[in-house]
Amino acid sequence: MQTDDGQPYDSELMAAVTELGTALRGLVDASVRTTVPAGDLRATATAVRELTGRLAAAQRPVTQLPALDDPVVFRRVYNPVSGVGSALAPPVRFRRTDGGVLGRATLGPAFEGPPGYVHGGVSALLADQLLGSAAIAAGLWGMTARLELEYRRPVPLDTPLVLRAAVTAASGRRVDLGGSIAAEAAPDEPLVAARGVFVMPRADRHADYFGAITDARGRHAPPRRPTDATGVPGDGE
Repeated sequence: MQTDDGQPYDSELMAAVTELGTALRGLVDASVRTTVPAGDLRATATAVRELTGRLAAAQRPVTQLPALDDPVVFRRVYNPVSGVGSALAPPVRFRRTDGGVLGRATLGPAFEGPPGYVHGGVSALLADQLLGSAAIAAGLWGMTARLELEYRRPVPLDTPLVLRAAVTAASGRRVDLGGSIAAEAAPDEPLVAARGVFVMPRADRHADYFGAITDARGRHAPPRRPTDATGVPGDGE
């Protein structure tokens, strides 16, 4: 989850990552909307491959977090839902509200399933991130153990959406949550209703899952339970 909390970071690098992410999302959107001829498509593909080579000149292993990430506050710049640097993310920006979290997004044709509507799997991706964000906002943390969706109506493309979620129960390592995805014009009429159970891994499993994860300096940096002061911004932030 992307936040502005946590350890200080290189603001110039953050600006550059955000700028590239925005440009890449524009490219993806243009690529699925375009009607230019085949020659233009091939020329663009050549240019993209050249740029890919520039970025691939220096890469991190998957066990190393990006320099801008902070797992304590779940700042993840390449998260596929909320990451400012991700070409895949809408991105969704979550903030804390009374009793939960609220997010907003608009999904274009890159996320299309049925013609004119969002792919059901994309709704599941958003719902998973939404419920996890609500857990973090409540000072909790866990990995998805169960996710149930009720698709009440198709989610339209190019339409401002509002995402809401809150913790419904918590005990020990388990957190139960509920949430919804709705059109911003009708926020109280859910298009997708979600319920989920998140569970914090046992200590031995936590070590198995995240024992190899390091930060950009090579220091062990596994995700862990945040405090009530971390997670997502509150109203007005």
